Amino acid sequence: MSTTTSPGKGSPPPPAKSRAKVAVGRLDLGHVSLVAVLAILTLVGGLTKPSEFLSTDNLQLILTQASVIGVVTVGVTFVIIGGGIDLSVGAIVALCSVWATTVATQEYGLLGILGCAVLVGVGCGLINGMLIAYGPMVPFIATLAMLASARGLAEQMSDGKTQIVTVNSVLDLGLPDAYVLGVPPLVMIFAAVSIIGWLVLNRTTFGRRTVAIGGNPEASRLAGIAVKRQRLMLYLLSGLCCGIAAFMLIVLTGSGQNSNGNLYELDAIAAAIIGGTLLSGGRGTITGSVLGVLVFTTITNLFALNNLESAVQQIAKGAIIVAAVLIQKGRKTP
Repeated sequence: MSTTTSPGKGSPPPPAKSRAKVAVGRLDLGHVSLVAVLAILTLVGGLTKPSEFLSTDNLQLILTQASVIGVVTVGVTFVIIGGGIDLSVGAIVALCSVWATTVATQEYGLLGILGCAVLVGVGCGLINGMLIAYGPMVPFIATLAMLASARGLAEQMSDGKTQIVTVNSVLDLGLPDAYVLGVPPLVMIFAAVSIIGWLVLNRTTFGRRTVAIGGNPEASRLAGIAVKRQRLMLYLLSGLCCGIAAFMLIVLTGSGQNSNGNLYELDAIAAAIIGGTLLSGGRGTITGSVLGVLVFTTITNLFALNNLESAVQQIAKGAIIVAAVLIQKGRKTP
């Protein structure tokens, strides 16, 4: 009779070399690559424009600009991991910002503006989710229709004009006096949304179900997961993030415009992709998406400081996206 020995209390610990390999294996190479890209961009900025790029004001500007699109990207990341897509986030941000800055809404002060922005965002997410989950309608078409409708409604409500915010408690959040230890409030909101998003994705049943339906919706259904309800919740989450981002944009610009959020959908999807989120669904990380947002925002800032054409900036972003997709393909190939 042959016996097999299973590791138990008396088993010797694995050698130090094996433990080191396990520790290295736990590192996400995609995240390490993005950190390396950020380091290179910082080095380039320090060499080309040391006094401007490395100044406290500029670093605060980079983080603030990354915060608004970053919050949108967190919601988009959940949608993509769940096997969907949301092309309407930029238009929803515009609609939220316009609706929340009407004269009637501003009469209710800061909470009225914030509440209106969030409710409009969640409402748009509810429509998207209902059309996609219970329609059923293809996510691309449903969110494309929302993009056109929300942008058109925002233009109609504002009559194509900029709506100036007169609520001091809102405007004060964008002033240096509101900074906490040199950190702008918008950056703190972005950090809070990112941390909560990470916890929800990695430490809750909701996050596990999101990954499951993105990887194999039919198997998820057979396993007892309410796939339609989960998809609805994902678009509600995306709409919520758009509402929060709209409020942040109102604080940042002191106004509401129907042109707000232009191309946010492309920037958010691109940031999620280079962060390691698969467009086919089933895999992605909030950390990667946040790093992707920081990479794109730093590139934009660096190009602006060096007076480079926006066309070159777009080419650089496109090259990064292509490289990220090719890396993903290479990692999937055995």
